[in-house]
Amino acid sequence: MKKRLDIWLIAGVLILAFGVWACLYFTREEGAFVVIEIDGEEATRYPLSESLAAELSSPWGTNRLVIENGIAEVSEADCPDKLCVNQKAIQYQGESIICLPHRLTVRIEGGEKREVDGMAQ
Repeated sequence: MKKRLDIWLIAGVLILAFGVWACLYFTREEGAFVVIEIDGEEATRYPLSESLAAELSSPWGTNRLVIENGIAEVSEADCPDKLCVNQKAIQYQGESIICLPHRLTVRIEGGEKREVDGMAQ
């Protein structure tokens, strides 16, 4: 009896996890801008629609950002651990690449900010 309940519990958790993943996967939205933050403050932003390669310099080091085909990635860095280089490329709203040694955040934002309309006020 105990073994059967364990199987039902595991199956329920797996179904719930798949449902959450499916909701997040199918409701994600393409981003429009790559926002660069250094030490918590916005330094610059680039449109995701244009291809470019940029050097991101801070007092702590340098990273190379590449935007191509609507996808952004950190291709090079002079930090000791290179975790930012090994993170996957980003293209959807809310995704980010973080380089802790350089205090750098690269994140994706959407194109339009939703304003409150007159009816909701």
